[in-house]
Amino acid sequence: MVASSDLIERVRGDIRLRGYSSFTEKTYTTWIRRFLYFCEEEDAALLPPSRISDYLTHLAVERHVSVNTQKVVLNALVYFYVKYQRREVGDLGFKLASKQRQLPTVLSQAEVRRILNQLEGRNRMIIELLYGSGLRVNEALSIRLQDINAEQKSLTVRNGKGRKDRQTLLSEKLLAALRVQKEEALRVLRMDREAGIGVAMSPSLILKYPSAPFEARWAYLFPASKHCAHPLTGEVVRFHLHHTVVRKFLKIAVGRAEIEDKRVTTHTFRHSFATHLLASGTDIRTVQELLGHNEVSTTQIYTHVLGRHYSGALSPLDNLG
Repeated sequence: MVASSDLIERVRGDIRLRGYSSFTEKTYTTWIRRFLYFCEEEDAALLPPSRISDYLTHLAVERHVSVNTQKVVLNALVYFYVKYQRREVGDLGFKLASKQRQLPTVLSQAEVRRILNQLEGRNRMIIELLYGSGLRVNEALSIRLQDINAEQKSLTVRNGKGRKDRQTLLSEKLLAALRVQKEEALRVLRMDREAGIGVAMSPSLILKYPSAPFEARWAYLFPASKHCAHPLTGEVVRFHLHHTVVRKFLKIAVGRAEIEDKRVTTHTFRHSFATHLLASGTDIRTVQELLGHNEVSTTQIYTHVLGRHYSGALSPLDNLG
């Protein structure tokens, strides 16, 4: 099938109208386009819902995708049928992916320290936020000045995964460095304001708060080094630092820290945050809330990483005389 560019653009417009994130927009349109090519039909309106099952089974059996990928595709296609086309899909029977979720990579506290020692200034602070507050990299980079509560030592994460807001911890060790970074963010804001350039915001927020792009509370804690055109309005604005910048300097730091037996990504620090909290005796429900998980079962994977340190169980070999 030729996945009509007009159709994909209409889908993209509908996604934006609903206020989904740019990441969700990209993910959904990518999988919808692939689904339409798989179906080889000219008219998407004629595709029966059973084709969703066919495609998901194909991904599991032929493409060997993970369970999580299969869930993402299902969400994209249910949106396409139910929300965009306003069609019912009914009960979908399909083969679940057999590729099971792997245990996350977790760093020891000593390894975290070794990596941090290879960083300084803004770069170090970003990784410290990932580890100290359990943030995803885009959540850390999207922090605006109003999201920081130094008195209560808390951070507000806005529009996180699942379009949810939550609060999480803010390490006292970061307060001094945050004050310095805040001054830098304000300096950039003042410079942009003189040039008539504002902070990137969604058009709906600008309609509600017209002066917000020039207000300090809306400034990003980690502003990008350059201006760019807003993808929705075309207006020149300043976004936050791009996630690829973090991944590049982290890769260098991990190499210098000589951690060769683990694959370390920005998400590794979020995994380490959860695991170390549980190891210190923090209640799993509290960790669930700090991470923003919908189900405690998602958080429970970190108990498997902990092994004996969580349950107190010992190997029977250790009890032999």
